[in-house]
Amino acid sequence: MYSHHEIEDHPHHISLNSHNHQHGHSQNSGNGFRFMAVILLNVIITLAEYIGGVLSGSLALISDAGHNFSDVLSLLLGYTGERVSEKNKSDSYTFGLKRFEVLIALINALTLVAIGLYIFYEAVERFRNPVSVKLGIMLPVSVIGLMGNLISMFVLGHGGGKSLNVRAAFLHLFFDALSSMAVIVAAIVIYFTSNYWMDIIISFFIAVMIIWSSFSIIKESIRIFLQGVPEHIDTSEVYKAILEIERVGSIHGLHIWSINSKEVFLSCHVCLNSDSGNFSDSVIIDINSMLQKKFNIEHTTIQSELSDFCGGNTGECCSR
Repeated sequence: MYSHHEIEDHPHHISLNSHNHQHGHSQNSGNGFRFMAVILLNVIITLAEYIGGVLSGSLALISDAGHNFSDVLSLLLGYTGERVSEKNKSDSYTFGLKRFEVLIALINALTLVAIGLYIFYEAVERFRNPVSVKLGIMLPVSVIGLMGNLISMFVLGHGGGKSLNVRAAFLHLFFDALSSMAVIVAAIVIYFTSNYWMDIIISFFIAVMIIWSSFSIIKESIRIFLQGVPEHIDTSEVYKAILEIERVGSIHGLHIWSINSKEVFLSCHVCLNSDSGNFSDSVIIDINSMLQKKFNIEHTTIQSELSDFCGGNTGECCSR
């Protein structure tokens, strides 16, 4: 992976920023193509399930069509998120619009919660008002819907990387596939046993999984917006690792955060030992190399100090 380091050298200050040039347009463009292909496929599935539900008299199939329609909306939002997050930085948005991806993922996850609650409602309604269905229409259409969702999951998930936005859209498709499976199972059980309560049990089970699984994306999105430390990084371990670098005396002002689901940033002040002389450049380079190899942190701003550079930090700035 190619990294570029920009160093601003002052008597006692170095600001080092490393930029990963691989997370750019190739992956986002691929994600955009996948989103468009899956959107078109899900429009076809939605129309097929709705028409099949009307012809067969199956409320479950119509509901699944509605669920699939929410997937179409989710994927459209996801596609928009991927395209907007590609925008280059500007004087007004120095990070670009990369965090827009997280905003869209949060909206998608909240939509999943709403869908789960709606399924609870529909399950109760189906139990109170059972509808006889024509399995000759319902089952084939349900199978078509399931196959369409599986193909969509493969297309979107293949090469999607760790994008939070892709994960949110993928969850929509995954649970719609489960919903289609539930419609098939419920239809078969009801046909042979006339036990309509199976429909409500399966529906409740799906709704619980949808709501539960959406929480991880909601939690991750909120963490990024609140500039929390990524879950895979232990701040104390980073602190200790920097202290172990030769000629580093102490650290303060350590901040670790991310602007999207992939890029982690770090900033801190490093106080060098009194005998460090003119080695500040090499110390910063060593710290940056360690952060990249050990913690995969490639965007850093590090200020080095030989005295009470910050002012007002005596006792903290240059002491262990």
